[in-house]
Amino acid sequence: MPKIGMEPLRRRALIDATISAIGERGSLDVTMSEIAGRAGVSSALAHHYFGAKDELLFATMRHILAELNADTRRALRLAVTPRQRVSAVVAVSFSDDQFQPEIIAAWLAFYVEAQKSTELRRLLRVYARRLNSNLMSGLTGILPRAEADRVAEATAALIDGLYIRRALKDGVPDAQTAIALIEDYLETKLSGRSLP
Repeated sequence: MPKIGMEPLRRRALIDATISAIGERGSLDVTMSEIAGRAGVSSALAHHYFGAKDELLFATMRHILAELNADTRRALRLAVTPRQRVSAVVAVSFSDDQFQPEIIAAWLAFYVEAQKSTELRRLLRVYARRLNSNLMSGLTGILPRAEADRVAEATAALIDGLYIRRALKDGVPDAQTAIALIEDYLETKLSGRSLP
């Protein structure tokens, strides 16, 4: 008999195991059997919950994006001024929950896989639009729209670029340096503006 209420726990365990396996391997070259073993379930059960490995990878990316979105919404609720909104988006991108080796490796692997997968490419577009929208929610209160668009695009590129650079280095991710680099850029672009 199946255990009542175990499916959500097992699904989450499989997603966590996927992130861990990708983080350790540094690529999506992991098997369902390996992931299932890490999650403490059978390979058959992993296939039952997610079907093929691609579906598990898709669910994992959706989970990462959902966590990032929830963290961002919480941070934006606390931001009072437009400038604080921009800084909140940057800070969440490099928070302890987001900027950790396994998540960074997963992002890099998903970016690579999105070149071949329409579904993953669509998820990454959702992420990019949401990041832009969150940055614009603060920047349009400080800059004219066209200029805010350019600063949002550059800030998003810096965030993504710092994830890629961190993925290609060994050692513990340095979130504070990443945040400082982006804040320096923002200060350069926003200096002399009246900041509400």
